[in-house]
Amino acid sequence: MSRLFANISRIASISLRAGRLQISAENNILRSISTSPRLDVKFYDSAVDAVKDVHDEATLVVGGFGLCGIPENLVDGVLANGPKRLTVISNNAGIDGFGLGKLLNSKQVKRMIASYVGENAEFERQYLSGELEVELTPQGTLAERVRAGGAGVPAFFTATGYGTLIHEGGAPIRYHSDGTVDIASEPREERIFNGRHYIMETALTGNFSLIKGWKADRAGNVTFRKTARNFNVPMAKAGQTCIVEVEEIVETGTIPPEDVHLPSIYVQRIVKGEKYEKRIERLTLQKPKATEGGSESPAQVLRNRIIKRAAVEFRDGMYANLGIGMPMLASNYIPPGMKVHLQSENGILGLGGYPTKENVDPDLINAGKETVTVVPGAAYFASDESFAMIRGGHVELSILGAMQVSKYGDLANWMIPGVLVKGMGGAMDLVASYGTKVVITMEHTAKGGKPKILNKCSLPLTGKQCVDMIITEKCVFDVDHEKGLTLVEIADGVSVQDVIETTKCEFQVSPDLKPMQQIAE
Repeated sequence: MSRLFANISRIASISLRAGRLQISAENNILRSISTSPRLDVKFYDSAVDAVKDVHDEATLVVGGFGLCGIPENLVDGVLANGPKRLTVISNNAGIDGFGLGKLLNSKQVKRMIASYVGENAEFERQYLSGELEVELTPQGTLAERVRAGGAGVPAFFTATGYGTLIHEGGAPIRYHSDGTVDIASEPREERIFNGRHYIMETALTGNFSLIKGWKADRAGNVTFRKTARNFNVPMAKAGQTCIVEVEEIVETGTIPPEDVHLPSIYVQRIVKGEKYEKRIERLTLQKPKATEGGSESPAQVLRNRIIKRAAVEFRDGMYANLGIGMPMLASNYIPPGMKVHLQSENGILGLGGYPTKENVDPDLINAGKETVTVVPGAAYFASDESFAMIRGGHVELSILGAMQVSKYGDLANWMIPGVLVKGMGGAMDLVASYGTKVVITMEHTAKGGKPKILNKCSLPLTGKQCVDMIITEKCVFDVDHEKGLTLVEIADGVSVQDVIETTKCEFQVSPDLKPMQQIAE
């Protein structure tokens, strides 16, 4: 043994810290070898005690999606204990005064690494005023960075974000109080594999994982309920100390092995949550069928024209992902007898309609944070699995909204610098997937008649040369990423000249220009 250490010492320095043998080689690679046996999971009586050692400047890796599956009690414990200058890795930051929003209100968070600001006004205010550092990361990239961290993979390449601020650098992380950028993101390394462009992303880990489970057994195995699984599984694996709060603790063997979503090897602490509000961010109910003679506003007539045209793109047996708003409403017009498998990036395959009041379940939401149902044959899974489906090209159709689209298919739909920051969510991943048809549904112009179809997008890009079709209330464009736009369908009462005047780029008119299609009701 002494000879082994003598040989190693010629090329490396050795130290024993906190029960781990650390070997630091000349090329600055650090390897850690555990020298202590893993202790069994410890059960706590209170969330405050379970997070007692969360210290100033700690990095927290926090599960949940919107308000679904968030560790309410553990967040309250961190709030009560009062550590400051925290870095928090989470998909989003709750809402004002609830979930991680409480830690923002108490000014305990220095930096957020997230994909979505959403409707948290305090989050957006602190970011734009320079009080909070925010590293916005595409949702699928966030899931994979955390998964990689928990799996010991230091970095990986992804097509998501290529040609955007994520790739090129310059995305605002912290603003000065006068609105100028203080800290900007760094450029990513770029490589080409099989003719496609990819950028390198590094893994994410933290000091503590704060996780919300449904049930845990005395061995430390955890299971989750419906869409409350979301980010909880990958986040649990990326923390040095994983702390799980659950609704119920059961005896070992009660959870069948095939139903264990998080094995005990990843879990260090468990506490039964004292109480759960399980707030619903967007309570959305099934609407009664419209009565005969009901009238629609002119604006709704135009929106429905877009929605009904989008529904023409569905094919029997197709796997599709629909964005918030008009894209999701297109699912109302799937023809009878046609089977379309709807995927929701928060962890559903087999998304159904909205529930009745009696069937509302806070553990069952879609990516828009709306209450939903699922169809027979549906499946639930974690966020990293969801984006493996998306990045792997298994989703055939993606319909999204947009702020701007360029003539060559560049898309901008997530940010107006210094003014509006909602985050990119999963959009960058959805449009970067090879083999997925990307359809944009939007009004032809913005308020005041400002064009949204341009030679070049002026807003930060969501994706480069990624859009295949644009559907507006006026017309339908096919998009060729090299040649540009071709007008292929035009709405009743709209002239080609009208389209020319409201489109700020040149386009070709198909010799076979057709009336705008509408799905039959």
